[in-house]
Amino acid sequence: MPTIDLERAEEVERRHQLLAAHLKNRGDDALLLRQPSNIAWLTCGGEVRRPGTDQPIAAVFVTCEARVILCHAVDAPFLFEHQLVGLGFQAKERPWEEDPEVLIRDLCRGRRVASDTPHPDHRNAMPELRDFRCQLVDSELVKLRQLGRHLAHAVEATAKTFDHRETEAEVAGQVAHRLLRHGITPVQIQVIADGRGRRLRHWGFSQQPVERSCVVSAIGRRDGLHCGVARTVCFGQPLPGLLDEHQQAGLVMASAIYFSQAGWELRETWQRVQRIYEKFGVGDEWRASDQGQVTGYEMQEVRVVPDCPYRLSAATPIYWHPSVHTAALGDTIVVHGESTEQVTRPEDWPKLVVHVKGTQVPVPDVLCRESSFNADGRT
Repeated sequence: MPTIDLERAEEVERRHQLLAAHLKNRGDDALLLRQPSNIAWLTCGGEVRRPGTDQPIAAVFVTCEARVILCHAVDAPFLFEHQLVGLGFQAKERPWEEDPEVLIRDLCRGRRVASDTPHPDHRNAMPELRDFRCQLVDSELVKLRQLGRHLAHAVEATAKTFDHRETEAEVAGQVAHRLLRHGITPVQIQVIADGRGRRLRHWGFSQQPVERSCVVSAIGRRDGLHCGVARTVCFGQPLPGLLDEHQQAGLVMASAIYFSQAGWELRETWQRVQRIYEKFGVGDEWRASDQGQVTGYEMQEVRVVPDCPYRLSAATPIYWHPSVHTAALGDTIVVHGESTEQVTRPEDWPKLVVHVKGTQVPVPDVLCRESSFNADGRT
């Protein structure tokens, strides 16, 4: 029989009371949650997507007195026996053939309802719900650290062991396999080989073989939380320019990590990041791709853009992933009161140690593996 996590149940009750107080302050009667990220936050990691898909199978109707799962009867066993055991949720089930909107309309009728999904009759509650989601507690940080270790291991182990001239798609499959073994859902996987990232920063993967080098990156989700990491590997000596570009991106990365400080607005951090790009003669490179995002229950809670006014607070996770031409790095950090913590910090991997304001910041270097190339470039 599934055991009840009392600590989790207490935290779910605390979050329900936070929402109840918020409803009273806003004069709302109820809150309708349909986004999996918001439901995962309220349930402390509950998954309401149909297994193996991204299809939501439930909504949550919250009042000051109750929290109710709205779902089809066919999905109730998965939800209440595997995701929400002992968490104090009531259930309203309907046959699978009935449109779920019928039940939702019945519950909302005659009530002032806030919702996390645009609806002409409901108040938009999306901005305040993001603020709730981004306030991670200690138990969530523990889960994020575990996720970060497993994610970094999956990417690094793949980069160390895939065979020369395997295709990008084959490498991506190995990353996905390692993630799924640890219960991590692959949200994004990129394998960008042989300089393709110079023009295609958001490339996924293809049937082209990895000849000289590649960037392997992944974003994974577990317990509702997201985390990202990226590593670079080459066969034989790196092509001219790769190490210089990687070092420049590493300097940007270290500065982004150091200046992600509690109490700062993201645009203040951005000014330091942009200055490093300019200082090392690659001032336009930040325009080629996005540089980072506040992450958490959404893969991208807040976009890092030059004028972003979002103020960082303690326990805020950020996935930084700067790039310079063909070089790219990526690590997830957590902002603390007086420091930052790298939850995907490279361990058994080459490191580039950067000194920022007297502080050593380790970032991932390029892993050079033996090549099957001869001196004349033939195998």
